[in-house]
Amino acid sequence: MKLKQYFQTIQVKLVIIYLLLILVAMQLIGVYFISAVKTSLVNNFTNNLKEQADILAKFAAPSLSPSIDNDTDSSDNTSEDLNLVVRNLFSISGAEVQVLDANGKIVATSLQLHQSYIGQKNKSLAVSRALQNISDNEEEYIEEDGSRKKMIAVPVTHNDKIVGAVHIVASMTEVYDTMNRVNQIFFSGTIIALGLTGVLGVVLAHTITHPIQGLTRQAELVAEGHFDMKAPVLGNDEIARLSMAFNEMTIRLKEALSSNEEENEKLISVLSNMSDGVLAVDENKQVIIWNKRALELLELGTLQDKGLPEVLELSKEQEQFLQQGRMQSFIIRRDSPDYDTSTEEDSILKVTLSPIHRRDRGITGAIAVLQDVTEQEKLELSRRQFVANVSHELRTPLTTIKSYAEALNDGALEERELSERFVGVISNETERMIRLVSDLLHLSRLDSNQAPLRRQQTNIQDMLDEVADRFSFQLRQKRITVTVKVGKGVRNIWLDRDQIDQVLDNLISNAVKYTLDGGKITLIAMKSRENASLDISVQDSGIGIPAKDLTKIFDRFYRVDKARSRNMGGTGLGLSIAREIVKKHGGKIALESELNVGSKVTFSLPLLQEGGKSK
Repeated sequence: MKLKQYFQTIQVKLVIIYLLLILVAMQLIGVYFISAVKTSLVNNFTNNLKEQADILAKFAAPSLSPSIDNDTDSSDNTSEDLNLVVRNLFSISGAEVQVLDANGKIVATSLQLHQSYIGQKNKSLAVSRALQNISDNEEEYIEEDGSRKKMIAVPVTHNDKIVGAVHIVASMTEVYDTMNRVNQIFFSGTIIALGLTGVLGVVLAHTITHPIQGLTRQAELVAEGHFDMKAPVLGNDEIARLSMAFNEMTIRLKEALSSNEEENEKLISVLSNMSDGVLAVDENKQVIIWNKRALELLELGTLQDKGLPEVLELSKEQEQFLQQGRMQSFIIRRDSPDYDTSTEEDSILKVTLSPIHRRDRGITGAIAVLQDVTEQEKLELSRRQFVANVSHELRTPLTTIKSYAEALNDGALEERELSERFVGVISNETERMIRLVSDLLHLSRLDSNQAPLRRQQTNIQDMLDEVADRFSFQLRQKRITVTVKVGKGVRNIWLDRDQIDQVLDNLISNAVKYTLDGGKITLIAMKSRENASLDISVQDSGIGIPAKDLTKIFDRFYRVDKARSRNMGGTGLGLSIAREIVKKHGGKIALESELNVGSKVTFSLPLLQEGGKSK
């Protein structure tokens, strides 16, 4: 219905009239112009072929004329010379030129592929007509592949006698391609003309209908209670004077409501720019005011006609506190909307409820302030987990050291073999604590940016070979085969050699620990598909990692098998340190693993030039 009314407007009618006039004019011009261009192009193409044929006929006439003195050798030489001239001087793009003698036999041809046709007779009707001295022999036809061709046959005369003919078959593809381009240009010109006409028509019609539309919009807005717009006053005609009178009336109506609107604007501005969600409810606990942030935190599209207990899932006790006019704060947890994403955690909101009191009516409503404290809770949880993990990791070796020290103190020191074993255990546990503290200090320096990168140009092949050589003793002990593969074009890269060596040492150390005797480890380095980064992988045939642990494997102190990892001397920080070092280089690290098959850790480093600039 609205579309029908739009097409009935004066503006649209004027634009349609302009477009129809231009369209009719362009079509009439186009029919005449394209027809004239086609006739001209075809005529020029035909005349060019005729001129070429006439020139070739005059040139070939002496060679085709019979002579008593000519012997066979001179005839062959003449044929070769004529064939050479036809191929080199009278070649037409996409065409075949043939010179025939008085018997219709081919003497010369312009196509190298048709040299075997020389000596054969051309039996076409056009050639026969030309040999009968009929000069007007031209024909346009279409090949089976759809290409158009032009054929011309011209008689060759010498001393008023027919001594042969010139036969030309030329492709008209270029002519018709030109016609298609002309059609496209004309069509584009028509579209552009229609577009410009439409724009100009809209502008011209707009100058007539705009004042009327402005006054109509103003009347509709005033009828709906909106007074902040004015009808445009253009010129000094009757419509302009009507607009002025209407604007005066609108101003007087607006002044009567200005105070109310100003207060509302202030309230809306404050609510809209708050980082916390705000809800206001009436005495019936129905939500009457809210801001955009509240909708985002509650993950709702609207709060219209919703009650506060329903929105915040208040308990009976909390509702009683609200009715008693007592201020209260509590925490609510909202489930993630994506139930298929196991890594998503619930959002945590802190709600502060403040009742609104009126002297003569008591409690007339309440204000609820919503704060997203998810990140704070996550940080607090992470802090508690970190402290617990560090305490646990330190308690175990300390407990062991204390136990063995007490045993030594209780008399085990007198037994040399036993005391040596106890001292060895104490030494191992001490070294483990030192490694743990060193890893923690290293992580702390990485987190606080106190470990700057010292990039240097590094040969990747040498770096990987040296890493494999450092673990040669452990590899030989477990009969593990190590292979280094460096992709084509991978030579030098700018990186912090010491820190990347630590990443590789951590990865290979894990691979050696969790690969059974007789397994294999592969070090791979190759450029990414976009040649923007270098991908280095450490792949093993070890015991693998369960799928449920892959998302947490880079967390600090996380172990798949805690008891086994601790017995092997791991601190649970190796992969965390590797991730932080790779991130500091501007790269990424990922782990792929399948239980009882093996694991593959890949980290990518951006390819940088000297000075830290990307390639």
